[in-house]
Amino acid sequence: MKISEILKNRRVTVSFEVFPPKEWDKIENTKKTVREMAESKPSFMSVTYGAAGTRAGFTTEIAREVENNGVTALSHLTCLTSTKDKIDSVLDEWQASGIENILALRGDIPEGFVFPDEQHFHHACELVKIIKERGGFCIGGACYPEVHPDSASRVEDIQHLKEKVDCGLDFLTTQMFFDNEVFFRFKENCLIKGIDIPIIAGIMPITNANQIKRSVELSGCKFPKKFEKIIERFGDNPKAMKQAGIVYATEQIIDLMANGQNNIHIYTMNKPDVAGSIMKGLSEIINE
Repeated sequence: MKISEILKNRRVTVSFEVFPPKEWDKIENTKKTVREMAESKPSFMSVTYGAAGTRAGFTTEIAREVENNGVTALSHLTCLTSTKDKIDSVLDEWQASGIENILALRGDIPEGFVFPDEQHFHHACELVKIIKERGGFCIGGACYPEVHPDSASRVEDIQHLKEKVDCGLDFLTTQMFFDNEVFFRFKENCLIKGIDIPIIAGIMPITNANQIKRSVELSGCKFPKKFEKIIERFGDNPKAMKQAGIVYATEQIIDLMANGQNNIHIYTMNKPDVAGSIMKGLSEIINE
């Protein structure tokens, strides 16, 4: 099923993210994770993509497992260090596998990377155009509530986002954020600019202190004072930090829903117990 159809019904949706292993001999472990996550009945599950397409087959295999468990799959696809032929090959494979949904991403710039003269992809919009021209796929894109790290300002960032949306995106998913007011302001700015496709709010449950630095590096997000106090108090106690992180993420989602944001994506870090705990905390709210 296409995610654009899932988002059309205006009901609450909660989706999960899963990432494939780095080695093929761990693929069965990840499939087990998928099966456990599927028990929580997410609206769909996204599957991340290896750098430069090095694990494209891994993404395909895990996306198939998601679908085999009765959940719609959303396959990530990055383009920065790929050739057009490589992208065409992946799209051929996914169409043959019945994968209908793609999250089109530029991908992170590797350290020391210099764009070669023959570089085909510089931005995600170029990938979106290729997928759109092929047809048959529902296409999502990423966005940054706290400004893309490569953008000089919020105005520039929203302008680039509008250009990407106009290339043919069906929906957007945000990077993680920890202050809902940041998300609400971002959403208002998008509407002012004429970006009117569904925006899914991306939530990261911080369940251990090791995630903190990495989360900031990935998304450029800031922690509100309330969450800094949680880290300060519980960061050195793994069990307490895990519980506090789950509760904070659950409360964040409840606040978003109470203010009209019906579409939520949880960066689960391949932790079925975390995903399950959040869904349990939302059980009656989701069915409201």
